[in-house]
Amino acid sequence: MARKRGKEKENKFIDLGEQFSDAKKYLFGSKNYIYSIVAIFILSAVIGFIFASEFSFIDEILKGILNETYDLNWIEMIFFIMQNNMQVSFMAMLAGIFFGIFPFLNAIANGVVLGYVGSIVSAEVGFLELWRILPHGIFELPAVFISLGFGVRLGVAVFKRRNIGRELYGALNAFLMIIVPLLVIAAVIEGILIFLV
Repeated sequence: MARKRGKEKENKFIDLGEQFSDAKKYLFGSKNYIYSIVAIFILSAVIGFIFASEFSFIDEILKGILNETYDLNWIEMIFFIMQNNMQVSFMAMLAGIFFGIFPFLNAIANGVVLGYVGSIVSAEVGFLELWRILPHGIFELPAVFISLGFGVRLGVAVFKRRNIGRELYGALNAFLMIIVPLLVIAAVIEGILIFLV
């Protein structure tokens, strides 16, 4: 009886190793969806870079973000970036339920913005200076790509009438086990770099 009770108590606790293993399986099972998001993002970034003059309205969006963050200290900046990225990534992933449309739109919008910013930076300080942007996105971009890929997978699951409950569980588990840690690291790096550069 004592052994049975011990096992029951053990079963009540979440096995993080098993959860992470499930998250990795879901991640690798989603690689084609993630690759499609990366391809759309890169194409959109190229468009944003080449046709930057057509996207000057992005300046107003960027000014709005700067106004929100200009008086934050580095700790507040880290939490602002973390909260913003997690919220956007989570909502974009869940919105994928609507046939995967929103993750693709998100990838296009973010790609165009990055391409536009890259064009402005290269015009002002030279193309080679773009490498300075790399540390800002080294963890953030993979996390965003993964969450958008999960969103597309959810949309396909709805379209093909798969077990959406199981798919949703897999996406949420992988979000917590993989995407959240990446976004935390990204926020810390980006928040510190903003004040160092």
